[in-house]
Amino acid sequence: MINLGVIGTNWISGQFVEAALATKEYELAAVYSRKLATAQAFGESFGGAEYAIDLETFFGIQHMDTVYIASPNSLHFEQAKAAILAKKNVIVEKPAFSTPEEMAEIIDLANTQRVFFFEAARNFHEQGFQKVRDLLPLKNQILGASLTYMKYSSRYDQVLAGQEPNIFSPHFSGGALMDLGVYLIYAAVGWFGMPNEVHYFARPIVTGVDGLGWGILRYDLFDVTIQPGKIGDSYATSEIYFDQGTLVLNGVNAIEDVVYHDRNHQRREKIEVVPMDNPMVEEALAFANVITHPDDPTWGIRYEEWVELARNVNQVIYDLRKSANIVFDADTK
Repeated sequence: MINLGVIGTNWISGQFVEAALATKEYELAAVYSRKLATAQAFGESFGGAEYAIDLETFFGIQHMDTVYIASPNSLHFEQAKAAILAKKNVIVEKPAFSTPEEMAEIIDLANTQRVFFFEAARNFHEQGFQKVRDLLPLKNQILGASLTYMKYSSRYDQVLAGQEPNIFSPHFSGGALMDLGVYLIYAAVGWFGMPNEVHYFARPIVTGVDGLGWGILRYDLFDVTIQPGKIGDSYATSEIYFDQGTLVLNGVNAIEDVVYHDRNHQRREKIEVVPMDNPMVEEALAFANVITHPDDPTWGIRYEEWVELARNVNQVIYDLRKSANIVFDADTK
């Protein structure tokens, strides 16, 4: 049984703990919050746990072997580093880190300490994501793709009121690309591989990060366009274009509607996808399989693939925001 500790008590932490417990592979062992009452309220909703209001005490909990980190983006690196030095596996909510240097240091440190690092990018582990990957033809039969994830954030209301919430702050590595854009980049890199070059055209907001933007990922034979956004809503589908037809998706995460249209409009085929009630169950189970089977070569190979994918996604996001002159505090460390 995996003894799970949690940093962060917001809704996404609750959803992950629910998913982890549903797999029957985890128990909630500990919760960290700066306020004891907040930690207790979170833990008691899952039957109780140990609580800590300072990280040194938290990481010192001996029977806790794995830490899920869902704090503001800019805090992930130092918290993950401390957890790994305490010999804990780390599951870091996407986006895991702000820069390629942070990503490389954590990967190297996890290998040295013989623990696991996972980026909690749930869409890559979902059944629908894998089904789409299996449907893709050879690269020379792909004409391109258009991927969209744009959803208005209620926290933008705070920006309009003159505030700077973490999700829209360069001090906390925020913005549309770093939030919803991660799903799009995981889709592009997971389905098509690393692009040759990338460009991002951002619409900056008053805090200095991107509220929405348009990106181009250039491959040898085709381009992929991405559109992340948090200051408006898009109802567009995502599409992948082939020589012989088009694959239409309801999105790039929690995929539940996949339809193939052939070029001559003679065939329309719906691909069966049954999403989980909790979209984090599949990633939680995948991480558990690696943690509980450390000597299994099959899971070992998958783990190395996930780590390399996380590294590549981080690099692409970094290159995209640099092309748009989006600067975080983490860039100057």
